Amino acid sequence: MLKEQLVKVFSLMKPGMLFQYEPELDAFLEFLIWRFSIWVDKPTPGIALMNLRYTDERAVALRGKVRTGLEGPGLTFAQKMWYCVAAVGGQYIWARLQSFSAFRRWGDSEQRPLARRAWGLMQRIEGLFKAASFGNLLIFLYTGRYRNLIERSLQARLVYESPNMNRAVSFEYMNRQLVWNEFSEMLLLLLPLLNSSTVKSFLHPFSKDKSSSSKEDDSICPICWASPTLVYLALPCRHRYCYYCLRTRCAAFPSFQCSRCSKPVVAMQRHGSDVEHKTQSQ
Repeated sequence: MLKEQLVKVFSLMKPGMLFQYEPELDAFLEFLIWRFSIWVDKPTPGIALMNLRYTDERAVALRGKVRTGLEGPGLTFAQKMWYCVAAVGGQYIWARLQSFSAFRRWGDSEQRPLARRAWGLMQRIEGLFKAASFGNLLIFLYTGRYRNLIERSLQARLVYESPNMNRAVSFEYMNRQLVWNEFSEMLLLLLPLLNSSTVKSFLHPFSKDKSSSSKEDDSICPICWASPTLVYLALPCRHRYCYYCLRTRCAAFPSFQCSRCSKPVVAMQRHGSDVEHKTQSQ
């Protein structure tokens, strides 16, 4: 969310300017989140909504004590620093190394043996990390401890901040979010299946000013409703169209009818030209 807002700030500047500095931007935002949450013993906004906090699992005595899930002090200074090094510095170095190796094309067979070996080593390290992350996910689903490898290596566990706390987000709000998400997914599924030009043609008579003259109507393309740059006439009715709009419709629908008068279009002619082009031969 922070990155999206920051990108909007630079939306009017040179295109692609932030792309070459994307790893630095991600690292900076990750550092800000770490600095104002974990470093000062405060949860992130998402963790706070779930009533959770970090605790040092090593400081909890496991013998002779009943565990309630609320014990343990916060993270130590060393744990906080190592968390920053792994979550911020580690991800930044790995992202920069990947972009540098891809730019230098270390994986090509024409590169030096040292570059190819380095590329192969990077691929193995990435594969091992993904496999370890997947294994940690399975363990987390079974035990409920340590969401990622960083938390497991530092033994930083998320526990409840308060045993009795009301839900910060009501069920009514959650239901509205679920309904809106399902509605947006349905729109994303249906919109590519709809013909935008057909929808515009259907809605245009309802939104157009009834006092406009027929001369003004004939000056625009009835498919895209824009002023044609390359004017072609549909024959025999001789209504004006954009070349691209008329050509694609005639190619897609052999029995295409004029959008203005509903007469079958049998040929197309460039405006101001005496040469006719049969739609069947195009």
